[in-house]
Amino acid sequence: MTKPYVFITRKLPKEAIQPLMEVAEVHIWNEEDKAVPREVLLEEVKKADALLTMLSEKVDKELLDGAPKLKVIANLAVGFDNIDVDYANQMGIAVCNTPDVLTDTTADLTFALLLATARRVVEAAEYVKKGEWKSWSPLLLAGHDVHHKTIGIVGMGKIGEAVAKRATGFEMDILYHNRSRNVAAEERIGCSYAPFNEVIEKSDFIVCLTPLTEETKGLFNQESFKKMKKSAVFINVSRGPVVDEEALYQALVDGEIAAAGLDVFVKEPVEASHPLVTLPNVVALPHIGSSSTETRVAMMELCCKNIELVLTHKQPKTLVNKEWGLSVK
Repeated sequence: MTKPYVFITRKLPKEAIQPLMEVAEVHIWNEEDKAVPREVLLEEVKKADALLTMLSEKVDKELLDGAPKLKVIANLAVGFDNIDVDYANQMGIAVCNTPDVLTDTTADLTFALLLATARRVVEAAEYVKKGEWKSWSPLLLAGHDVHHKTIGIVGMGKIGEAVAKRATGFEMDILYHNRSRNVAAEERIGCSYAPFNEVIEKSDFIVCLTPLTEETKGLFNQESFKKMKKSAVFINVSRGPVVDEEALYQALVDGEIAAAGLDVFVKEPVEASHPLVTLPNVVALPHIGSSSTETRVAMMELCCKNIELVLTHKQPKTLVNKEWGLSVK
C-alpha cells in the first residue's frame, strides 16, 4: 500500500520527524535558510496528502485549488494568518497550529526585548565592541526603569497572561486590552482591563501580542502613537502588519515615543536598510519569539503528530478549524 505523501517546507531535524517518516513518505525542502519558492510549493501540493508549513508560506485559494489530495495543513506557529482557513474548511482540510508549547518561551523573549529596549542593552553592547567606551559618566547610555512602571498588554491570550505574570516580578501595574475581558487573568495576576485608548495613554510600556485580523491590521497607527507618553516604549511580538511602520518610524524620529522593540515586521526578513532598523532607539530581532531549541523541537513534534493523526483517521491534537470532521477527502 502506497504511503501518504507529506511535504515539509523547511529543513527540520530528523529526530523530530522520524515518527512521521514511519507512516508517510516525507519530502523536505532542503534549503535551510531559504523559504520554499512558490512554484515549488505549487508543484508539491499537487501530490501532497499533508503539508507542514511555516508562516512564510501563503496557503491561499490558488494553492488549495491545486491540492486534490490534501487532508491536513500543520502550521509551525500559533498564528495561522498565512492560511485561508475558511476555504480549507470548505474543502474538508484540517488546519492545525502549535499553541501552548511556546507560551512561556515567547513570554520570556517578550520581556527580554522589553528590558533590552528600555535599558538600551544592544546599543550599549555595540558601544563597547566598537571601542567607544572611553570613560564612565553619570548618564552614559541611560535608559528607562522597568520596575514599578505601568505595562499595557494589547492581546491578553495565553502569551499575554505569561508576560503579565513576569511583570508582577517587577512590581509593575498591569493594564490590558482584549476583544473580551479575561476575568480569570485579572483574578490570578491582578491585572486591570481598560479600553484600548486608555491602555496606550497610561502605559509606560505598550506590548502588542494581538493576533493579526482584519480588525487589528494597522491598529498601531499615527493616531495611536500620538496618544502615547513621550517616554513610552513600544514592543511588538505579534505580527508586523498590526503596526503602521511608517507611522512608528515618524513617532520615534519626532520623539513622540522613546523607543521600540520589534521581533516582527510587515515584510520578513527585514532588510538592514529598513528605516526602523537604522534607528538607535529600535531593537530589531529576526522573529525569534518562540526560538529556543526545546520549544521549536516541541512545535515540530506537535506538527508531525497532528499530521500522523489526521492521516490515520483520528482527531488532531490542536485543530484550528473546529468545524472539520473526521471524514477524509
